[in-house]
Formats: sequence, structure tokens, C-alpha cells
Amino acid sequence: MTLLVIGGTGTLGRQVVRKALNEGFQVKCLVRNLRKAAFLKEWGAELIYGDLGLVETIPLALYNVSAIIDCSTSRPNDLYNIDLIELKSKYILIDSAIKANIKRYIFFSILNSFNYKDISLVALKLMVEYRLKVSNLSYTVFYLPGFFQGLISQYALPVLDKQSIWITSESSLISYINTQDIAKMTINSLSIAQFDRKCIPLVGNKLWKSSDVIKICEQISGRRAQINVIPVYLLNFAKNFIKLFQWTWNIAERLAFIRVVLRGYNTNSQMKEVLYILKIDKKEIEDLELYLQEYFRCIMKKLKELNYQSLSNDSDLNETRF
Repeated sequence: MTLLVIGGTGTLGRQVVRKALNEGFQVKCLVRNLRKAAFLKEWGAELIYGDLGLVETIPLALYNVSAIIDCSTSRPNDLYNIDLIELKSKYILIDSAIKANIKRYIFFSILNSFNYKDISLVALKLMVEYRLKVSNLSYTVFYLPGFFQGLISQYALPVLDKQSIWITSESSLISYINTQDIAKMTINSLSIAQFDRKCIPLVGNKLWKSSDVIKICEQISGRRAQINVIPVYLLNFAKNFIKLFQWTWNIAERLAFIRVVLRGYNTNSQMKEVLYILKIDKKEIEDLELYLQEYFRCIMKKLKELNYQSLSNDSDLNETRF
């Protein structure tokens, strides 16, 4: 079976590519920058130049492909391309998949997205979902919460670097999950008929508040976080104000996700049935504490090595001087 992965260089996409290759699949990756995607080729994937913004490159990429795994997405600060990438080109990708008789189409969306359909990026994902549902394609839509990997830049690094962490006064409960676990379940689902034409949540084992994640980072690193709490209504006011100026629309779009926090983003979905069908034990889904412990262990080890090298160099210099 040959897979075409869209967005293979991203946080989730690279894990999907790695897992698929490890499971013996032939993997093609549609990429815009061949140099940036060189590591995927080193892993064993075939790189195909293409761009969802250049729709003429899409059909050729589907040659001899059995399934599409679409990990691509626009970023909230790329407002100009959101409409093009998240809707128009996705429609063409789906239409091309129909003509190419693709056996399975996997799309990733946002958990509880129907609650946030007034946010443009979420609304566009919902439209892509609808296009899949009215097609004759065999599809699976996976609803995802936040990733473990995103917590590194959001909380772990600021704690290590003694930088400020900004949180809102109203904390959402989010069942963060490792992208490696998402990739594993995604690849396993390709051969499972029960996932055909279904929308399925993939979430972690536990719900987390921002304060809980920060506390773990403090405990493991042995450092105190510099926390600044800002009321949600002030951020919401800022979002509405800057939308008055066209040149700040990208900022307004990022702040639009504040509404998710404001409504109490809760990802407490049941995974028992999903794991049962996939034949995966709940204990196999990585816990956030263990992930952060391993991250800080590696970072602290690296810092000690760098410090040791620095001391050794200083010693060498002293010996030279004297």
C-alpha cells in the first residue's frame, strides 16, 4: 500500500511518515521545499514536489497512491493563505482523490470544532469535513486536542530560560496527546473497516489545566516559572479592537482562539471503544508527566555536557596562560 502524506514536515506529519515507513508502507510526501524535507527522504520516503497553493500539482501526486493522510494546515498568522489552502485546494485534493479511486482519505480536525465554528480556521476545517462526508470516498476524520510537543515552547522552555509565561484567568481542560501516539493509531486505522466514513476523537489519558502543566515543569526542572495572568476579557477586547485595522488581521486571527478558552475547552472524550478496535491498551498511550520528565532529562544532560566542555576549555586556557 502506498501512502501520500500531505504536511510531512510538520509536527504530526513527520511522525506519521516515520510510523508508516516502520510498518512497511511505501510513503510519498508532497512537499514545497525539497531541502527542508530532505530528512524524510533519508528515512526512506519519496519526495514529490507540489504545493496545495498550486492546484495543478495535486493530481500528478496521486499517481499509484492508495491512501491520503492529510496532516497539513494553515497557521493562524497566515490569514492570506487560509482560504486557499484550507478550502479551495482541499476541495481539489478531495475531487482528485475521487477520480484517482483513493481507498482511504484521512483528515485531522479540531476536537469539539462545532463549538468554535465562528473561528475562521475551524470553520474551514468543518467545510472540508462536510465535503468528505458528501463524497463517495472512504474517509476517517480524527478530532485532535493539543499536542505534547506544543507544550515545550509554551511552558517548558520559558521555565528553563526564566521567561514569562502568559496564561488566562480561565483555564481550559485539555487532554494533550503525543503525536507519536496519534501516528500509531492513524496508521493502524488504515486496515480497520469500523473507521470507514467515521469521525473519531483521539485524546490523551488525562485532562490538564495550564497551571498543572506549569507545576510539573517546575517540579522536574527545579526552577520556578514566571507566571503572568491576564483576564480573558482583556484579550478578547484586544482582538476586536485590532480587527479594525487590516494590517493587524493576522494578530486578530490568533487571538480568536481565545474564544475556545472562554467557552471552557474540554476534551474529555471516551477512548475506550477506539482503543478496543485498534487493539491498543490504554497504558500504551504515553502520559504527559513521563514525556516531560524525558524531555527535561535530555535537556539537563545536554546542559551539563555543555557546562563541562566550557569548564574544560577554561582549564585548557589557564594551563596555556600559566
